[in-house]
Amino acid sequence: MIRRRFVSLWFRHLMTDWMTLRHPELHELPFVLTTPIRGCVVITAANALAEMQGITTGMAMADARAIVPSLEMMDDMPGQTAKLLKALGEWCIRYTPIIAVDMPDGLILDISGCAHLWGGERAYLGAIIKTLRGKGYDVRGAMADTIGTAWAVARFGKIKPIIEADQQKEALLPLPPAALRLEPLALERLQKLGFYTIQGFIGMGRSALRRRFGQDFLMRLDQALGNEDEPMQLLQAVEPYHERLPCLEPIRTVTGIEIAIRKLLEALCHRLEGEGKGLRTATLKCYRVDGEVQQVHIGTNHASYYVDHLFKLFELKIVSIEPALGIELFTLDALKVDDVEPEQEMLWSPAGGGLEDARLAELLDRIANKTGAGSIHRYLPQECHWPERSIKQAKTLQDKRMTVWRTDRPRPSLLLPRPERIEVTAPIPDYPPMLFVYKNKVHNIKKADGPERIEREWWLEKGEHRDYYYVEDQDGQRYWLFRSGHYSDDQPRQWFIHGFFA
Repeated sequence: MIRRRFVSLWFRHLMTDWMTLRHPELHELPFVLTTPIRGCVVITAANALAEMQGITTGMAMADARAIVPSLEMMDDMPGQTAKLLKALGEWCIRYTPIIAVDMPDGLILDISGCAHLWGGERAYLGAIIKTLRGKGYDVRGAMADTIGTAWAVARFGKIKPIIEADQQKEALLPLPPAALRLEPLALERLQKLGFYTIQGFIGMGRSALRRRFGQDFLMRLDQALGNEDEPMQLLQAVEPYHERLPCLEPIRTVTGIEIAIRKLLEALCHRLEGEGKGLRTATLKCYRVDGEVQQVHIGTNHASYYVDHLFKLFELKIVSIEPALGIELFTLDALKVDDVEPEQEMLWSPAGGGLEDARLAELLDRIANKTGAGSIHRYLPQECHWPERSIKQAKTLQDKRMTVWRTDRPRPSLLLPRPERIEVTAPIPDYPPMLFVYKNKVHNIKKADGPERIEREWWLEKGEHRDYYYVEDQDGQRYWLFRSGHYSDDQPRQWFIHGFFA
C-alpha cells in the first residue's frame, strides 16, 4: 500500500505578486491592495517591500500612509484570489492529479506515489518551488504524512520542509498553536493560559482539551497527527482510468510524442484488459514547459483495449500537437469505458463480417477520428408511420433494432430532417408534378409513381396528411416529393421535397 504524502504550498504575497507580474514597474515599489470597509479604506494585501516597512494586512490606509508616505495603493479585486489559486492549481496538475485549493493563499497536493518520478521527495518539492518562484511567486512549501502538518511546517517551520514518515508529532512540537489552523477564540485562550507552543498542551488529557477548547480543537490536532482523515475538495475530479508519464527532458519531436503515447496506452490497456473493459473515449493532455496544455481526443465505436488500434487513432491527431519549447508531462484519461464481451471461439470462421466484426469497428474509428465524430451515422427503424419519426440514430454498433425496415414501399436513402418547400407545376392538381424548382434549379420529371398517402398519428398530433410521389428527373436523379393536404381552388396546397434516393 502506498503511503499517503502531502505537500502544502503557501503563496505569501499571492495577489501582490500577481499584480507585479501584470505591472512590472511595481517591482521596486512598496504597494498595497485596499478595499473600503464600513467607511474606512483597509489594506487587504501588502507586498514584501511594504511589509518590511511595517505595513500589515488589516491596517487602515491612513495609518499606513503615516508610516510610509510614498506607499502606492491599488484597489483589490474581489474573487480574483480564488481564480488565481485555481489557475495555479491547474498548472500544478503536471506534478499530481489530486489538488485542492486552500483559501486564501495556498494549495494542497496529494503526492502519494508521485515523488519517485522526479528522483525523490527532495528533488520533487524543489522542482515545484523553483518553477513557481521562477514564475514570480513568493512561495514556501512543505511535505508530510498529513495535510495539517504540511500546512503547519510550510507557514511556521524554520528548519526543514520535508518531514519524514511518522514524524509529524515531533515536527509540530516547537510550532505555535496557530500552526494547527485553530479558531481565533481558541488561540486567544491558549495565549492567556501561557501556551506558546504545541508542546505545551499536546500531552494534556483529551477530555480537558475538549472541555476548554471544544471538539474542533481536537479535530484539528487529530488531523495534523494523522489520527483523523482530512477531506479534500479536489480541483478536478480524478478519472478512474488515468495514466501519467513525466519526462526527464522536454519532448519536442514527433517520435518522442509517439513513444509517450504508446507507453501510456500500454499501461492503460493492460489495466483495462485485466478488468474486462475497453476504451470508448479518451483524452491525451500534453503539459508544455511554458505552462500551456495541448490536448487531443479520440473515440471508438466499439470498446477496445488493443494498443495498436488506439495508437493509430491518436497518430492521426499528433499533427495538431504543438510542442513549442517542449512537453514535460503526458497524461491519458479514459473518460468513458464499456465492458468488453470476450470473443467466442469457433471451430470455423464466419462467412461474413457484419456489425460484430472488430475490423469494421476499427475502420469506422479511423475514419471518424480523421474526418470528425459527426461524419458517420447508423440508423435504426422505429414503429411510426410519420417519416420523420420512423427512424432513429443508433448510439453504438451494438444497438439492436426493435422492428424491421419497411420494404413494401420505396423509401429514400437520405431523409431530410425537415421537409423543404419547392415550386411545382402539375397538369391536374391530383396528378404527379411535371417539374419542380429546388434551390433555384429546375428539375423536369420524366418518371413518377404515386401518390402514397401518409396520415399523421392522430393520437400524437393534429394536421394535414401528405401525398408522396416517387419521381425521377432528366438527369436520372430520384426524389421523394409530397403535397400537404387536399388540393382546393380557394387554398392551393404547398409542395415539399423530403428525401433523395441513391
